[in-house]
Amino acid sequence: MVPLITLVAGIGLARLAGLAGVGALDGWHPALRVGLALMLTVTGLAHFSARRRAGLVALVPPRLPHPQFLVTLTGVLELLGAAALLAPPTARWAAAGLAVLMLAMFPANVSGARRKLTLAGRPVTPLPARTAMQVTFVAAAVAISLGS
Repeated sequence: MVPLITLVAGIGLARLAGLAGVGALDGWHPALRVGLALMLTVTGLAHFSARRRAGLVALVPPRLPHPQFLVTLTGVLELLGAAALLAPPTARWAAAGLAVLMLAMFPANVSGARRKLTLAGRPVTPLPARTAMQVTFVAAAVAISLGS
């Protein structure tokens, strides 16, 4: 739920800053880029947090090799993507790549929910709620990719 709250709060605060006169944030498209970048920063950093890393490694479907490497790689890609979203020349391409990345990572969420795993001592988000959040995140990335 924290990623969704971060996305929504980031969009709202960025939009308010735009309305208050911050020219770079004047409009919904820049606010959406900021919100998604904040969300991906939070989730990307979680890949390296001692408290969350083991749970994220456990989420990787057992059939995939090198789960520690995959968690590191996806964390790095999320952080790089977040930075690229903030630069208008790279934002659209970054958003397209991030949409693909989020789709590629979704099976880990499905695997974790089906196996009733925990993340930082709490049950992973149930699959229906996680699916709705994932659709929201991917839709935000697609909107940025297709937007102006």
